[in-house]
Amino acid sequence: MERSLSMELVRVTEAAALASARWMGKGLKNEADDAATSAMRDVFDTIPMKGTVVIGEGEMDEAPMLYIGEKLGNGYGPRLDVAVDPLEGTNIVAKGTWGALAVLAVADAGDLLHAPDMYMDKIAVGPEAAGHISLDATIEENIAAVAKAKNKEIEDVVVSILDRERHEEIIQRIRATGARIRLIGDGDVAAAINTAFPHTGIDILLGSGGAPEGVLAAVALKCLGGELQGRLLPADDAEVERCKKMGIEDPSKILMMDDLVSGDDCIFAATGVTDSELMKGVQFTAQGGQTHSVVMRAKSGTVRFVEGIHSFKKKPKLVIK
Repeated sequence: MERSLSMELVRVTEAAALASARWMGKGLKNEADDAATSAMRDVFDTIPMKGTVVIGEGEMDEAPMLYIGEKLGNGYGPRLDVAVDPLEGTNIVAKGTWGALAVLAVADAGDLLHAPDMYMDKIAVGPEAAGHISLDATIEENIAAVAKAKNKEIEDVVVSILDRERHEEIIQRIRATGARIRLIGDGDVAAAINTAFPHTGIDILLGSGGAPEGVLAAVALKCLGGELQGRLLPADDAEVERCKKMGIEDPSKILMMDDLVSGDDCIFAATGVTDSELMKGVQFTAQGGQTHSVVMRAKSGTVRFVEGIHSFKKKPKLVIK
């Protein structure tokens, strides 16, 4: 992949964030998602690559664009797997709360897991604790291992977990260790990434969330030197068969980083839609909009935070071809 592709991909997430942020707090999550998806798709047409969506908005008959198998890019450049979540946190935007992102990841063709749309049990940490965790270990063992790796007392460890009824037992067990918890309403991609940035205050992500989001987060953590492990949680025989059709013969297998994103190069880009620990959300001005993004590449280990000022007069459709 060309190094310049990193900055090109930021343009894609910026457009999605700007489009969806117009819907913040209006209670219309589908409209926000549609706006992000349409804007992201338009800018992808200008990117120098031959991309194929492997994680997207659904199958071809479920999504009008950014569907699995759709070809992206201007037809020139490298052949890439593309994973997208145009609006990670549709409910967040609808409510006007904390932590929505426009997200994408790319890797060389064949390097991203084609994750089925189902739940995945996950554990994620930043670089200090990478190599010290396991989904086969107990919650208590993993929290103790992270504390030791980060030279912290267990009482100082902060666990991020989705605020869901299915996590009630896990939450009680975390509290029993003495560790602290930050419950999140939505958006576990952002929560996984936060484990790699000390200023966010998050040490470990636990619990189940979407499998496609697990792959997106794994790309980011590969760029950052962190770790994510996942185990698919098919709900019935039909979902087990879906796993097998997507090349996952044993859904109970722990998916390590190289299972989720193989190869030595990948790029992750995200733009804040609403404010979060990691990035500011979109701010609108009389002239246009301001965005805050992060883009990272595994091969170089470079992480860039990008502030954008956008003129809607000169770029009313968020794209210049």
